[in-house]
Amino acid sequence: MLDHALRILKDVFGYDSFRGRQEAIIERVAGGGDALVLMPTGGGKSLCFQVPALLREGLAVVVSPLIALMDDQVATLDELGVAAVALNSTLNAEQQREIAEQINRGEIKMLYLAPERLVQPRMLAFLQRLDIALFAIDEAHCVSQWGHDFRPEYLQLGQLAELFPTVPRIALTATADMRTREEIVQRLHLHNAERFLSSFDRPNIFYRIVPKEQPRKQLLAFLAERKGDAGIVYCLSRKKVDEMAAFLTEQGFPALPYHAGLANELRAYHQKRFLNEEGLIMVATIAFGMGIDKPNVRFVAHLDLPKSLEAYYQETGRAGRDGLPADAWMAYGLQDVIFLKQMLNNSEGDERHKRLEQHKLDAMLALCEETRCRRQVLLAYFDEDMPNPCGHCDNCIDGVQTWDATEPARQALSAIYRSGQRYGVGHLVDLLLGRDNDKVRGPGHQHLSVFGVGKAFSEGEWRSLFRQLVARGLADVDLEGYGGLRLSDSCRPLLRGEVTLQLRRDLKPQHTAKTSSSAASQLVRGDEREQWEALRALRRKLAEEHAVPPYVIFPDATLLEMLRSKPGTLAEMAQVSGVGARKLERYGAAFLEVLSGNAEAPRVVLDLRHELVSLARAGMTPLQIASQLQCSEKNVYSLLAEAIGRQQLSLQQALDLPEELLGEIQDAFLDGEGELPPVAEVSGLFVGRAEDGVLYCVRAALQAEFGA
Repeated sequence: MLDHALRILKDVFGYDSFRGRQEAIIERVAGGGDALVLMPTGGGKSLCFQVPALLREGLAVVVSPLIALMDDQVATLDELGVAAVALNSTLNAEQQREIAEQINRGEIKMLYLAPERLVQPRMLAFLQRLDIALFAIDEAHCVSQWGHDFRPEYLQLGQLAELFPTVPRIALTATADMRTREEIVQRLHLHNAERFLSSFDRPNIFYRIVPKEQPRKQLLAFLAERKGDAGIVYCLSRKKVDEMAAFLTEQGFPALPYHAGLANELRAYHQKRFLNEEGLIMVATIAFGMGIDKPNVRFVAHLDLPKSLEAYYQETGRAGRDGLPADAWMAYGLQDVIFLKQMLNNSEGDERHKRLEQHKLDAMLALCEETRCRRQVLLAYFDEDMPNPCGHCDNCIDGVQTWDATEPARQALSAIYRSGQRYGVGHLVDLLLGRDNDKVRGPGHQHLSVFGVGKAFSEGEWRSLFRQLVARGLADVDLEGYGGLRLSDSCRPLLRGEVTLQLRRDLKPQHTAKTSSSAASQLVRGDEREQWEALRALRRKLAEEHAVPPYVIFPDATLLEMLRSKPGTLAEMAQVSGVGARKLERYGAAFLEVLSGNAEAPRVVLDLRHELVSLARAGMTPLQIASQLQCSEKNVYSLLAEAIGRQQLSLQQALDLPEELLGEIQDAFLDGEGELPPVAEVSGLFVGRAEDGVLYCVRAALQAEFGA
């Protein structure tokens, strides 16, 4: 079985060997056993069910919570030559019937479904009549009622164990602590499942957390070294998302907003642009995230504090899925803490639930103020021990300075108490610095014993101290009033002089600037830049032709290996990780032309548009043009489609098609509403009558005519 699995891995997916626990998981599921798989984002979860699906007889059913996630995986499998479909609400009744017929004829290998569709009686009855290879339940943490991605439909998936007792089930997630893992096992009836727990560590991500001072300025400094990189900026409120997206665009960074307040069509359009275009920044609330499979997101920035370490891990985990260097950056301040505590206090739910959420927030605060290695603390939260510091986070690189804050902390706590435990940090800092203003004079606080006792410290140092007192639970937020600070019971030993207090000293921005340059921006050297951009340009063109995101053609990691290994033949190209048999056949020659290094080949792919247009206008056929330009006929069709799309050529100038066949092809593309379908969906109707290159040209002409 292992030999067969390795052959599928190489021929279909283009990889030479399995990573981590993949081999053991595949052996378990392919052999008919159940499995619970905990694997970090970017760790290769999909292969754990896709390879067994190709090893076993019958239809593999994949449960996925989001249409975007389904469509992405189906597009990826289609490019690999695997017959996969998604059955979801975007399809009309006739399209759904056609898929059902294809499944009955045994033409489909993998079926993607949302959980609510799978558990419908008609769907279950339909599946019971088929030979089912396996059930894969992706994003299985959605079954947890305590999780932030809870989906009630997942609770009904337990019935698969009774209805399909002989069919193996594999549940997969990237985010689950011990409690959530047990909940998955109980609710999905996976009691006999073997558990495969991979490390939570994402070693390619660099973690940095900075005190929030001037957030816009700080974000711009972070982004300045990441121009051209794709990334996500998370904010808590919709208003802030809109404002930040507009601000970044004004500053020359292409940014799009995404939140639940936008119209569905606009949200979908922005998501599609983010997936399909290079170098876009998505500014978003947490409504954006699950199902984002874009592997070359080079950074995730948080301008507000996440509610929990689970949320932080999951959101930062959307960076660097391709295994290449990525950055997780966050600016956080006391106001974030106050806002989240107020949100929690005003939320629905019983006291037990609120206590649990408070515990999660406390763990998040602890990571922010941590003086040890960030990665060690993050992994420990998920019950994983990392013996040595990672050397790849801000605390490890910059070092952390601590100071004896015992006496200033007592002064700060005293200021909270003596002013009545109802004022915010701004007032308390004014009080300690002895500022004689109306706000201090109004309640007569200039007469308090703490007035002016803190002049030895700056305003920034006092604000940092108050932030850390709240984070450590020595002071708390008055949730009944206006968010002022009050003492907590745990501060008594400090006030009585029974303990001392060490706090971290915030580093000045100019200090951190030296070490914050992005490893992600250094993927390619200066002398490689031109060829790297040529490879990306070719990828982008092919992606447009096939109506898929660029990373579905090849991810950055594969392009980078091409750039470094310089394959000169198709056989050598086949050895590049990520180049399977189908992609080698489709794209190998075109990428070899760019890599060949002589001036002619890249010119054929990228620079011969003008000459090609002239030859087509002169009446040459695509075959004659290919001979004249000494390149493949496939490349000629690609360039013709591009010229038609730019309205440099008419369809009649590019192709000499019988009128009847042209009409049939146009009808096939226009048979529906909204966007034109990709060529892959139409090509099956014209096998032996019109090659794909012809279809690309007709589609480009229709797009130019209707703007579809």
